[in-house]
Amino acid sequence: MTPRAQHADEMTPDLQRLVDAEHGLIGPEVYTDQAIFDVEMERIFGRSWLFLAHDSQLPKAGDYVTTYMGLDPVIVVRQRDGSVKAFLNMCRHRGMRVCREDEGNARAFTCKYHGWSYAADGRLTGMPLKDQYEGIVDKAAWGLKQVPRIESYRGLIFGCFDEDVPPLAEEMGDIAYYLDASLDRSPAGIEFVGGIIKWRIRANWKFAAEQFASDMYHTYTTHKSPYSLLSADDLDHDPLKDTIHGHQYSSPHGHGFGWWIAEEERPSDAALLPTVLLRYIEKTRAAVTERIGDDRRRMESHGTIFPNFSWLYSSIPTLRVWHPKSPDEMEVWAYVFVDADAPDDVKDAFRRFTVLTFGASGLYEQDDGENWVTIQNNLTSPQVRKTPMNLQSSLGRNGSSPDSDGRMGPVIGEMASRGFFHRWLSLMSSRDRPQTHNLEEAMIDAAE
Repeated sequence: MTPRAQHADEMTPDLQRLVDAEHGLIGPEVYTDQAIFDVEMERIFGRSWLFLAHDSQLPKAGDYVTTYMGLDPVIVVRQRDGSVKAFLNMCRHRGMRVCREDEGNARAFTCKYHGWSYAADGRLTGMPLKDQYEGIVDKAAWGLKQVPRIESYRGLIFGCFDEDVPPLAEEMGDIAYYLDASLDRSPAGIEFVGGIIKWRIRANWKFAAEQFASDMYHTYTTHKSPYSLLSADDLDHDPLKDTIHGHQYSSPHGHGFGWWIAEEERPSDAALLPTVLLRYIEKTRAAVTERIGDDRRRMESHGTIFPNFSWLYSSIPTLRVWHPKSPDEMEVWAYVFVDADAPDDVKDAFRRFTVLTFGASGLYEQDDGENWVTIQNNLTSPQVRKTPMNLQSSLGRNGSSPDSDGRMGPVIGEMASRGFFHRWLSLMSSRDRPQTHNLEEAMIDAAE
């Protein structure tokens, strides 16, 4: 057992004290403690399927993007046979990054330190003054470290460092059904447009991931100002009224999804939608309904695939990854996705509208970021860190469904937040991969 693994095992009683998902109680130290963060990098990010890229970012052989898996820098490369490989962005000589660009096309990656060179398939192919290594270094054994598991779903490419992780489809479970409401609206699928918007927030990554999994509750207070703007053309219209009657799904794998059914003639963001988008939505209505059904077509939703891949869909098609940087900092990578066969003016209009609302300075995004940063700053208080947080909304009022692998509850509840932390704790507390199962919530009588 490595010293870090032993340390993680010794931490388990403290973790179980901090996270009581059954009763909806969370100790704030899960957002601040460096030792907990270090174990997360090994037991959460080292053993989970993590989003890497989309097919539309890698159309040709040699196309690559650089990204992160937890704190680990990786290069994702399209191969000559059309497959995708990912490698640790580390020269095997002295640990230098072999690729310092965000994206591009390359036949080889050459380290800028001593010049070791690697082919796009990861093989070590060049070493300056190689005579000094003759008979010493076997180049076949010193290629880039490869991410052992790569799988994709509807063009979304995921990777995992754990060779024994179950298949992606198995780990996704029924969250795929809900994700399809956003990704499968056209037979052409989706594509990413406009590059990646990146910014840093001085807050723990779990605040964002858990909110997108479960928290519709905050919108009534946090986003009151932008929602008022969205209703400015019709003061009698309440864009939030439909959301109260929505639903929430909590997966045994820690994923979460919340949705409500939008008004047929007026999406919640209609007041700001450009005419080109309103016409596109109307034009494609029948075809989308035939493809995914009326309810899923009208879903306005938020979701998270555990641990850190989230999305929104209404008139705001955005995917984002919450990259952890430290216990009190994350880097947000936000993508805009559109139907691949949509007209160019529609694609550009969706991009502009999504940046307006959920870009780095978007109408909604600023609200969320301010909340997370303010909480993180408050957690510098010793007394605040000792005081449990409450995630008990709808506790004990949710149930299993014969048609689902998870649990169902009201969209305003915090069931999926508890499910997120239930999975988080099971991975953090287990040296071996734990079995997945739904959280059995406690029944609480407030009068007791």
